[in-house]
Amino acid sequence: MRRPSGRGSAAIACVLAVAAFAFWWLTRPQPLPASAIPAHTADRANGEVLYHAGSCYACHKPPAGAARSSLPSGGSPFKTPIGVFYAQNITPDRETGIGRWSEADFVNAMTRGLAPDGHHYFPAFPYMAYRAMPVGDLLDLRAYLMGLEAVRATAPPHRVPLLGLARRGVGLWKRIAFAQPPFAPASGGSDSWKRGAYLVNRPGHCGECHTPKNWLMVEDLGRHLAGGPHPGGEGKVPSLRGLLARKKYKGVDDLTLALQNGEELGYEHLSSGGMAAIQSNLAQLPEKDVRAIAEYLLSLR
Repeated sequence: MRRPSGRGSAAIACVLAVAAFAFWWLTRPQPLPASAIPAHTADRANGEVLYHAGSCYACHKPPAGAARSSLPSGGSPFKTPIGVFYAQNITPDRETGIGRWSEADFVNAMTRGLAPDGHHYFPAFPYMAYRAMPVGDLLDLRAYLMGLEAVRATAPPHRVPLLGLARRGVGLWKRIAFAQPPFAPASGGSDSWKRGAYLVNRPGHCGECHTPKNWLMVEDLGRHLAGGPHPGGEGKVPSLRGLLARKKYKGVDDLTLALQNGEELGYEHLSSGGMAAIQSNLAQLPEKDVRAIAEYLLSLR
């Protein structure tokens, strides 16, 4: 087998260098500057509502048996077909949580999927839904989190093959994924319906599990909330469409009670698997918001 000549080796090296530069350029982080964050007087009470609507604790809870187990100090595993992710500490601890994050850092994490140091977050963190939230709501959520007790806790590193390369490659995936606009509910509907649509599709990020994805792992918005493979790789997630036609619920009152109480009133399908943690978070919302969610979901055909 002939070895490449000196000139051939130089050409190969040149091609590899160009490819490496192109990869670096296409995957570079593109954060919002601090100047893009408007002045805002934070409403911590609204932030608490958004915290529960987003079921933040369900993902960011600590492992079983951890101290201060009611706080979102992270560390619980999230299994996927490509590896195991560990949700991070989102308490205001300055060393292991978000205590040092500026407003711009928080908004960039939530809307651009970027850490303060510029590395890409994997889309197991649902910034594809959060990116459509108003900045004011994001800052309210930040204010709520910053008012929690700080917990010093470091999550294990993600167990993903070629972690560094995979993380950088997310920058390339974002170029494709971010080119698709977020799902936009149909116009019209009551104020309550609009509120429910916002809570379900933005902070609630229900589409992350209940909307099937294409081969690039980008949501297929033509089948929004129509169910699909479970993101953990086992089983399927049910459709949220046609709940009335399928006689899952009798009406808004019935679904509201189900979201508030789960298995306590016999709604066992809301208290099993991943939905158990989601339902327990939704139960902490004001009743008018739970009803708004129920009204929106039952309108889906």
